[in-house]
Parts: sequence; structure tokens; C-alpha cells
Amino acid sequence: MGRVDAVTLRQLRALRAVIDTGSLTGAAAQLSLSPPAIHSQLRALEDLMGAPMAIRGEHGAFLATDEGRAVLEAESQIAIALQTCARRVAALQSGHTGNVSLGVVSTGKYFAPRLVADLRRALPEIEVTLRIGNRDAVIQWLGSRALDLAVMGRPPRSPAVVAEPVGPHPHIIVAPPDHPLAAADPATPQELLAETYLVREPGSGTRILMTRFLDRIGDGIPWRMVEMGTNETIKQAVIAGLGIALISQHTVTEELRAGRLVAVKAVGLPIQRNWFLLRREDMPLSPAGQRVHDHVLSLKGGFLPRVEA
Repeated sequence: MGRVDAVTLRQLRALRAVIDTGSLTGAAAQLSLSPPAIHSQLRALEDLMGAPMAIRGEHGAFLATDEGRAVLEAESQIAIALQTCARRVAALQSGHTGNVSLGVVSTGKYFAPRLVADLRRALPEIEVTLRIGNRDAVIQWLGSRALDLAVMGRPPRSPAVVAEPVGPHPHIIVAPPDHPLAAADPATPQELLAETYLVREPGSGTRILMTRFLDRIGDGIPWRMVEMGTNETIKQAVIAGLGIALISQHTVTEELRAGRLVAVKAVGLPIQRNWFLLRREDMPLSPAGQRVHDHVLSLKGGFLPRVEA
């Protein structure tokens, strides 16, 4: 068996040119080389394969041997593979194909699938991988360069990011419809501070916002809270009467519409924030990432749940 690992594309192209033109001179003209250089490439290929690649025919033109035809068949397959590769590289460079990792904070899981579905319809050749986690997890993914883009509320201080608003993100306090605060118009700070709040884990953006709101209206007065793992658990617990919660309005649109929850009226509510599309400041987007970025911005928040005033 020949030493195929040492065969070069230059040698294969020399053989192809010799057979196509029938001569060393013709091959040299085709490849812009000298006839001795073509001869050298051909001899090197024959040495590596351990067999003659071409012989002279009756009229003096070079013809492929059986071994040469086998090598030329492989050369043809290699040429097709390289052309396919070149098209693939060009598509990656133009952004028409590629892989993009999109991180979304867990509050955004109510719209993230709709956003990814829209991206796949608009950019079918780009594979968008969705990762959902709490605020700390998304920031950690950004810090380790595991994400190309992220959608979250308040941008982090570190790592440094470019943050562009993509739509409004209102936060409200919800209670069951038979709760005394459901009829308050508005609820007073004292009434709000007397309640038990159902909250997410430390590091949650919603918990940070709630803490700031209650500390501001209470001027340091302590308040009670019970920690729960997910927004779904919090919603069900509020419906069951275990407490009230400050929560993203985008997570409770269906429950509000169905009357299972009501929004508490109070001065300072709803708390208006924005959703942001983030990318690392020091990490240029790939062409595919840039196309996903531009498309998300072009939607102008159309993928967000519709909230009623």
C-alpha cells in the first residue's frame, strides 16, 4: 500500500492535468508550471502510490493506468468536497449559515420559544441554540463566552456588554382575586409591607427589583418573604393564597386574563423596565450572530406577550 498520507493536492492536480491534456507541456501550461515541475510531481505521486499513474499511448499522449484512474476518481471526489467546503465557508462568512447561542433569563421562558421559532422561520439555515437560566447563570455564561447573545433585564456591570432595548418589561404585584389588596385602590405602603412575599432564589433579577421596591416604600421596615424555585411555583402559591408576589407581567398574562390573579394597584406600580439584547463588548459577533442580532432588533418586541393596561 502506498503512503497516501504524504500525497499532496499539487501532485493530484498534476496527474489530472497530464491526463486531460495528454502531455507534460500541456499540463504545465494549464497549471502555470514548467514541464520539469510537472514531471517531478508525477514521479513523486507514483513513488508514494507505488504504481505507475500514466503511460504513453500509441500516438504519444499520456493515458491513465488502472491505478491512475483509481487515483483520479479520488481526486475528483476531493475536488467536489473542497468545492462544497468553499461554499460552506462562504455561507458562514456571509451569515447565511452558522450556529448562534442565545441565552435568556428564566423569566423570559414565556416568550423565548416564540422568539426562537421566529428566528428559525426567518433564518432557516442558522441553528439557534437556546439556553435558559437565572440572571446569575446568564451572566456567568456571558463571562465564559458561552453565549453569542443574551436577552435579560438590567444589564450586568461585568462582563462589559453592549445592551440594546428590545421592548418594555413591566413588573406588577399579583394577588388572588379574593385577597383584600385586590380591591384596594391604591394599596398603601403599610398594607404592602404587611404581606408575605413569595420570591425567587438569590440572584434573580425579579427578586432584586422587589427588594429595592419594598425597601424604598418601607424606608427600611422589615418585611416577610418565602423563597420558591420557579415563577410557576410562585404563581400557583399566590393563587392558593400563600402570599403575594412582585413578578414580571409577562409571566402572568394568561392568569390575569383568566381572572386567577389580579394586579394590585399601588403608587409606583407597575414598575417599568426594559428587556435588553446583550452581547459582549469585546467579542465581535459572527456573521450569523449579527444576522440574528439584527433580526431580533427588527421585531421591536413583537415576540413579547401582549399585556393589558
